[in-house]
Amino acid sequence: MATLIHSLSDHSDDVNYCAFSSSCLATCSLDKTVRVYSLSDFAELPYSPLRGHTYAVHCCCFSPSGRVLASCSTDGTTALWDTRDGRRLAVLGQPHASPVRVCRFSPRNTCLLAGAADGTVVLWNTQSLRSYRSGNVKDGSLVACAFSPNGNFFVTGSSSGDLTIWDDKMRCLYNEKAHDLGVTCCDISSHPVSESENGFKYFQMASCGQDNQIKLWLILFADFLGAELKYKCTLNGHSAPVLACAFSYDGQMLVSGSVDKYVIIHKTSTGNTLHTLSQHTRYVTTCAFAPHSHLLATGSMDKTVHIWQLDLKQSCAGSTVETESKVAVEDWSEDDVSAWLCAQDLADFVGLFKINNIDGKELLNLTKESLANELKIESLGLRSKVLQKIEELRMTMISLSPPVPDEFLCPITRELMKDPVIAADGYSYEREAMEHWISNKRRSSPMTNLPLPSPMLTPNRTLKMAISRWLETQQK
Repeated sequence: MATLIHSLSDHSDDVNYCAFSSSCLATCSLDKTVRVYSLSDFAELPYSPLRGHTYAVHCCCFSPSGRVLASCSTDGTTALWDTRDGRRLAVLGQPHASPVRVCRFSPRNTCLLAGAADGTVVLWNTQSLRSYRSGNVKDGSLVACAFSPNGNFFVTGSSSGDLTIWDDKMRCLYNEKAHDLGVTCCDISSHPVSESENGFKYFQMASCGQDNQIKLWLILFADFLGAELKYKCTLNGHSAPVLACAFSYDGQMLVSGSVDKYVIIHKTSTGNTLHTLSQHTRYVTTCAFAPHSHLLATGSMDKTVHIWQLDLKQSCAGSTVETESKVAVEDWSEDDVSAWLCAQDLADFVGLFKINNIDGKELLNLTKESLANELKIESLGLRSKVLQKIEELRMTMISLSPPVPDEFLCPITRELMKDPVIAADGYSYEREAMEHWISNKRRSSPMTNLPLPSPMLTPNRTLKMAISRWLETQQK
């Protein structure tokens, strides 16, 4: 059972990332801020929000001790914050001021990795706050990274689809074309799953991409033998690009979030789906498990962060239940309805609903009168509870309209474009938003932060026609 225990809605724009320490949750957003909450009651800490970045904040992470929080931004910097009082400790500038997409502390807190849109990866010494290693991915932007449990190796993922294994001396040890349309996220479990013939331990790694896929890998790190990556399997379930993935602290679960608005929790040993969560109304951009507990946070372009408590012991008919089926509710079978009842803590009604052949269509048509007169549920309180859950299901169905393709959204406003134009950086924007951007004497690209060679804006008629055709299909 996955229970939604709290929702945070303080950000005024898309939530890009969330991260846990042992006592706090941090979130960051396109609204240029980082917010920090206490895990004891999910209250925002007095010094939050953290302000200082001049553009969108893409990623945030805690140091192993939890005393330092790092955040990185389109402004080309990675900032370090003291989690005790919110003081900004340092601002680390990326080479060439390229937008920083991802940051991560090593498990031993010896270094901080920062990866950027131009493919650069920098290792910063956490004591001296100086760059001591740097390199470049072979192609594309660096958008994902994960450290090995001992911190001697790390993996990067790029928009070109490559997974690259590096050692702490920035030597490229292995490269794999993993996702044809680009990697979006990767994570490494801290628990070994097997040993090689030489006694070295294999760990599980997950990667997800624009190809709608989540891939599980076995990865071996050996100081003298280098690194080895073996494909294990592909996890299915999402119908659109998968933007985020993360292992639970014990490695038994993997959570993923997608453009299809769903969060899926997978059992890593079998690949089976444990839970499917559909409470977000726009793309799910980030998900994270808390250390040493089954607390889960998910963030979205709907500007919210949901906090979930997982209870793996609760089951129905002897097996863990998926909370919601991705099949349209009106097409649910009687078994799907039974699973839904269990997930809503209504397992006592499974037998009654089966006797009355309640499938998805019948479920949606249930009323106060039919519950009392046909199903003979005498308790007013129980009837009200069932009706409330059905109404929540109906509201979820309404919110699950097809997502707007990301290429139709203006990168500045994140709204559907009406009059798209092409700027000198090659990206398309809503005309009014880009004109306002330039009128404020911003002569840098909103996407790359590099100087705009010209303020000229060219109508993108092809994109405008594509948006019009898409809108027509939504009205049918």
